[in-house]
Formats: sequence, structure tokens, C-alpha cells
Amino acid sequence: MSRTPESATTPHTFGRAMLEHWPLDPAITYLNHGTVGAVPKRVLAAQADIAAEIERQPARFLLRELADVEQVPMRMPPRMRTAAFELADFLRADAADLVFVDNATTGCNAVLRSFPFEPGDEILVTDHGYGAVTKAAQYVAGRFGGRVNVATLPFPGITPASALAAITDAITERTRMLVVDHITSGSALILPVAEIAAACRRRGVATLIDGAHAPGMLDLDIPALGADFYTGNLHKWAMTPRSCAILWAARERQGDLHPTVISWGYGLGMSAEFDLLGTRDPSPWLAAPAGVEFMRELGLDAMRTYNHQLAYGTAQAFTERWGTGLAAPESMYGSMVTIPLPDRYGERPAAAQHLKDALLYDEHIETQIHAFKGRVWVRLAAQVYNDASDFDRLRTAIEKRG
Repeated sequence: MSRTPESATTPHTFGRAMLEHWPLDPAITYLNHGTVGAVPKRVLAAQADIAAEIERQPARFLLRELADVEQVPMRMPPRMRTAAFELADFLRADAADLVFVDNATTGCNAVLRSFPFEPGDEILVTDHGYGAVTKAAQYVAGRFGGRVNVATLPFPGITPASALAAITDAITERTRMLVVDHITSGSALILPVAEIAAACRRRGVATLIDGAHAPGMLDLDIPALGADFYTGNLHKWAMTPRSCAILWAARERQGDLHPTVISWGYGLGMSAEFDLLGTRDPSPWLAAPAGVEFMRELGLDAMRTYNHQLAYGTAQAFTERWGTGLAAPESMYGSMVTIPLPDRYGERPAAAQHLKDALLYDEHIETQIHAFKGRVWVRLAAQVYNDASDFDRLRTAIEKRG
């Protein structure tokens, strides 16, 4: 498979001028790209073109062209497989090992609900895991008569080595699967998932990586991570319409893997099972290559460098001003950095929500504020349409309420 260079230069000057490429409300300072993403205008236009094409011949498009589930020759390559091939190139994977799902939580549910757990088995998660995924693990464990264990990561003061040690120390003889974030949602930490997967493999533990924030933010080579399963959203940092995510499985794990909705492709292989699940709108997935194309035109390396430098530089300045501190070394952050607010901002979820709402409704700033580990934190998320003035406005607004 050919590989598109990731280091293309960009003709764009990043910052607020880039807002012309997004339909974001100009009255809002948008500093929360990591929550549900923000779709560029041209990608929305590509999705609209696909939706219009579907409606010109809906039965033909959805039943004869979209997915191969009939085991008879099709007159054209299945559209879902064509889109998967283009995304697989971006993720350095084989398209045969890659399917589309609604979001990373859906991907985790598919893996957890399919895996051949037995009574007494344990699922290991971390205390930085995404809440919905942890709930899915709890649900599944309750169904098979097992339990969920939680690895507590050293925080603040975490390092890649201490994160690896905390997780491997939590593995027991009953651990069958580890569910671990590639980039944690609330704390925004990049975890050493390749090393974690290797340690699990030596212990006979399957690894499911929740890469909800990783595609687009990081330069990914999914097979090289050595995990059994990997799922990641494209609608956060990869510029695709919602809902759009991928699920990858190692070849030897695909036989037992099924979507949470069983449909016409059952028993015909992973791609057939996941590619056609009833009359859902496939336009977000089919428009995903347009999101990747947009990022490549921006210049992937340039985009990632700009976002990281803006987020991390802002975090350094804010923590120095507020007398707080960074929870991890720079290597563990990408386009987001979560920092603690001073003690006077409270410690409970209600205090975090009050500040978050005040910033949006009174100051017209959308950002992520949450309570974690007994204090209130702000997650600084940088995208190419942001610049330092956006974060200066955020700092001023927060300090008004201190």
C-alpha cells in the first residue's frame, strides 16, 4: 500500500484567520475541539454531496453499492471498503483489519461484548479511563460473572515509566483484558500504549486501546502498537463529520469480534458484519477521507506542531502565573493539556460545572472544565483556528471568577 507523506508543508498561516474554514459561531471563542470536534466547511460539503447522491438512488446506493453482504459479485467496489482503504492508509493499517463504528465507545462495546470471557475473569481499566467505557466494562463483567479492577495511575507527577508500572502491577492471574486510553480524556495524557501492550502480551492479557482522541492528533501506526484491538474517533481530531470512528482488530482476534447490532453480514467476516447495520446514514464514514485530505493540505506535521506548542506553551504560562503546576512531562501531551486551577476555584463537580457554564453563557467561551482528584481542572485544547489571544481571553475570564 502506498503511503502519503505526513510531513507536507502548509500554505496556511494558522490562527484566527483559519476560522473561515469552519462554520463556528463567530461570537464564541471555541477552545473545546477535543470534546466533539468541529467539522470544516468543505468536509461538511463533501458529506452533503454524498447524502444527495444517496437520495437520488437510495435503494441502489444502500443495498447494492454500500457493502458486500450478499456473497455475489458487485458491479463496483463496496463504498464502505473504499473509504476504509483510504483511512487505513492514513493509519498505516490494512483495510481488511479496519471497520467503521459510530464512536470509540461503540468500538469498545463491540470488543467487550464479543470477547470470550469466563466466570471469574477480570477486566482491568485505569482511573483515567473514559467513564462510559468503564461503565461498559462493568456491564459486561456483570453479565459473565467477572469483575472490573482499576489501576490507579500516579497523578500528578506521572511519567511514562510510572504509568507502565502502575498498570502492569495491577495485572492479576485472572486479568483477561486491559482497556487503556491512548490519550486520556480528562487528564489529556498520552500513555505509552505500545510498551503497555507488550507487557500485557507477555502476561497473556489482551489489550483494547481506546484511542478516542488519537487519530489526527498523533501520527498513528496502529499495527505497530502491538495491541489486540484499537478504536479511535475520527470526528474529534481527524476533521470528519459525526459520528465517525474506526475499530481495528488483529487478524487472529477477528473471528470472535461482532458489532453490537447483528445484521445481514453475520458470519461473513468482520468487514461484512460492520459495514451494513441496517438503514443508517453512512455519509459520515464515506466523507471521512475528505477530512484526512483537508488535514494533509494543512500539513499534518505543521498542524500537530502548532497545536502542541500553543497548548503546552499556554499551560506553562498559566501554571506559572497561578502557582500550580503541570501533572506530566511535555512528552505526554499532544494538542491538549489539562492543568489544575488554584484551590479557590473549588474541588467538586458542581463548582466545575458552575465555572464552565459561566464561561460559556457570560463570557462566550467554550472550554472544558471538570473536577478530578479533589480539585477543578481546565483542559486547554488547541486547534489551528486558535491563537494565543483566545487563551488570554480564557485566562482573564477565569481570573474574574477567582
